[in-house]
Amino acid sequence: MMFRYEFGVVEWLWDLEAIRVNMPGSGERKFSGSYDEVVAVLSELGGQGWDVATCAANGNWLFWTLRRQR
Repeated sequence: MMFRYEFGVVEWLWDLEAIRVNMPGSGERKFSGSYDEVVAVLSELGGQGWDVATCAANGNWLFWTLRRQR
């Protein structure tokens, strides 16, 4: 059995409180916020079947790659 996935990304510049979301089939969405808003964004996406495949961090920057099985 072969799994197929689609991927999207969430980026957070925590010191600027800037959140950017890029998912397949939709334009880039931008939000302003801190921890609560990041949790809300990730929770919303989790409710749509997305899970975190990877997370990278450096300085003020966090970058999540999300995946959803098709």
